[in-house]
Amino acid sequence: MAIEYRISLDDNHQFDYRIELDRAYDPALADAAPSWTRLQHQQCSNCPLSKGGFSHCPAAVDLQRVIEDFQGLPAFKKALVWVRTPEREYTKQVSLEEGLRALLGVIMATSACPVLGKLRPMAHNHLPFANNQEFILRAVSLYLARQYFNFREGRHADWELKGLVRMFQQLQLVNQAFWQRIHATCEGDSNLKAFLTFFSLSSSMTYSLETQLQKIRPLVMSAGDAFE
Repeated sequence: MAIEYRISLDDNHQFDYRIELDRAYDPALADAAPSWTRLQHQQCSNCPLSKGGFSHCPAAVDLQRVIEDFQGLPAFKKALVWVRTPEREYTKQVSLEEGLRALLGVIMATSACPVLGKLRPMAHNHLPFANNQEFILRAVSLYLARQYFNFREGRHADWELKGLVRMFQQLQLVNQAFWQRIHATCEGDSNLKAFLTFFSLSSSMTYSLETQLQKIRPLVMSAGDAFE
């Protein structure tokens, strides 16, 4: 199962990517990757991987091509982004920053990184160009669905979403480390801006979950008593 991205710029430059959603860490691919992708280069403070098993950061190796493709390009540059998932296709004229945020997000969530892998269910139901409200709704909904199955199967169910906050605290540490990892590599600001907006989504779940929940409450409760 794969997701395809095509990013076309105003000057007719076109970049195509195929992201296999269920892929493993490839040591041969890692060995050919640049030094900034090595595991111990700006390694995340909460990284559970050891150098003995992983010479390079799995997510960094997966992101390498995208980072290098868009080096030096301004974040405000317009791009036509086409996305094909197994279920449907999307096309949107966006800033390069927004297009890269969607692409980087799905690549990171499907990498062999154990921390980013927590987002894999969202990647399998990929919604490119999602706004903040959509991101919050999908993250909370998938988390609560998991808790329901935990409850059904006799495990502890976290209905207060404490585990969701902890998960995004861990993701925030990863995002901060990635910012440092690619900062010296990027000549322009498109990659950095894309990471910054992705980082902002994680931060909103960490610091103001209740505020974010109140924003989606009208949408969730709009059916009135229909589901009671």
